[in-house]
Parts: sequence; C-alpha cells; structure tokens
Amino acid sequence: MTARSTRCTTAAKTRTSRLAAVAAIAVAGSMLLTACGDQTEGGSSTPTKDGGSANAAPLFSKLPDAIQKAGVIKVGTDATYAPMEFKKGADIVGIDPDIAAAMSKQLGVKFVFESGTFDTLLTSMTTGRTNAVMSSMTDTKARQEGLDDQGKKTGAGVDFVDYFSASTGILVKKGNPENIKSLDDLCGKKLAVQRGTTYEQAAKDLAAKCEKDGKPKLSFESYPTDAEAQTRVKAGGAVADLNDSPVAAYIAQTAGGGNDFDAIANKTDAGLFGIAVDKKNTQLRDALKEALDAIIKDGTYKAALDKWNAGDGAIPAAKINGGS
Repeated sequence: MTARSTRCTTAAKTRTSRLAAVAAIAVAGSMLLTACGDQTEGGSSTPTKDGGSANAAPLFSKLPDAIQKAGVIKVGTDATYAPMEFKKGADIVGIDPDIAAAMSKQLGVKFVFESGTFDTLLTSMTTGRTNAVMSSMTDTKARQEGLDDQGKKTGAGVDFVDYFSASTGILVKKGNPENIKSLDDLCGKKLAVQRGTTYEQAAKDLAAKCEKDGKPKLSFESYPTDAEAQTRVKAGGAVADLNDSPVAAYIAQTAGGGNDFDAIANKTDAGLFGIAVDKKNTQLRDALKEALDAIIKDGTYKAALDKWNAGDGAIPAAKINGGS
C-alpha cells in the first residue's frame, strides 16, 4: 500500500534513515511543479567521426529519441515524504532519487525531479509536463486502468515499473496511548491520511470493514500532505496516520528528536511501489525496466536502499504492472 517543501519548491506520498530530519511544509491548493536541480549525472560521451559525440551508457539507445536528444528524464514527485523523497536545501534527496541516480548511469541521461502535490502527479505526466512519476506510488490495478475510487474510468491509466515493496505503517502519538497494535484496533477511532494516496482508500475500506464486523465506527480526515496528517495526530485530533512502513519508521525516529511518534508495522499487506509511465510510452517503460534490472544485478540498487536502512523493501527483479 501507499501514499510532500521549500526554497526551490513548496508542495501544496504514503512506503528509515537517521541522516536527515523531516522537512515538509504543507501548502494546499493548486499544483506547483518546479525543477529542483539535477539529482543524477547521466552518462559519458565518446567522440564520433563527424566531430559529434555518442553516449557510452549501455542502455542509452533503448530510450525514445526525444529523451536521447533532451538528455533528461523529467520526473514528477511529491518531495515531502522522507526518507523516500524529500527536500534537503535546494535538492530533492532520498531513496527514490538515489535509485534514479544509479539508473541514470545505465541510461546515460539525467533524472530531474520536479515536486508537486501527490494527487496531481499523474495528470502532469499525461499532459506532457513530466515523462514519469517516481513518488512512492503504489502500483494498483485502478491506477493502471485509470479508475477513480468509485471504479469510474477517468483516464487511460498508466504502466508501472515496480522497484520497491512496502507494507502499511501506523503512525501514532508517542507512547501509543490508545494501545494500537494492528489495523483492526483502529475501529472506533479517527484517522488522518494524505489525500490521493492509497491510504485514503484504505481508510474508507477499513471503515466499511469495521461497520460490517459490527465494530465501532471509524472516521478519517484527508489532507493535502502527509505533514498535515502528522500534525493532526501529534495534536491529538486523530489517533493515527496511515503511511508506508519505511516512512512511518523514519518519522518516528526523527520527528521531535524521536519524541513525537511511535510506528507500528502491519506486515501482512505489503504492496509494490512503481515508476509510473504513460501507457503510450512503452519504449521509456521498457528502458526503465532494463536499467532497474541492471542495477539490481550490479549491486548499486541494494547500496541505494542500504544507505537509508531500507533493504527490507528490496525486490529481486523489476516488474511491469505487478500490483494488484
């Protein structure tokens, strides 16, 4: 399951590091996408007979011509979701940018991350503003098919290149005053979740399950950013924030010096994060999959995860549309 800052970008995304503090400033309203500098270096070039240069990266030729010429893959993200993707000074850093940096060496182009609100990222890609979305986004059949939370067709859908596995994390106030141990303990409680994430739908599903099982009613409120949901929990306005397990663990370890929250992992519901690509752009999709498989094989993928203590989320091979 799953579900983002300042200076270069202020962004109006739910799946453990001790290297940085959570820095997410919540701004509701219109989508704001701003390029925040290159997170990757791309590949090297070699001279050609006509005086030009040819990219020496092993998978450069696999990319669409337009991206080869531009030398850039523009990536939409919601950079308020440490340790997956978040702002550090003027840069977007985290697990996702580090995986992308490793992939860039295989593809020979830069990945440039642009931050926006999570629930607008897919639209920004399908309108051509970005080439892909990499933002701890859970690969679901609904997203693949372009369905809203009512099952209504709202778009063509997207393809996913799956790169990480995460389960639900339950973020509660420090000391866990309500003694929450699993999702079932949330019946009769109030939740705070980020709008547009799979955890908003999970809250709806859990509320229906509580009612079906004859348990006390569960209620929830949705917010533009996860930072706002966290604030609600900290203030006592909600019992828990549903999040991705590595994110919930990171927040519990860092927020308020580790004194604000506790995190409980619900390990039975792991889901896949995927890089979203327009369904018409199968050439880019397949190139990304090859690059991901290459870094899994050469060990740089594992190194990127281990840097953030997120090795438990490693997958053995890239998948296309492996979500359910």
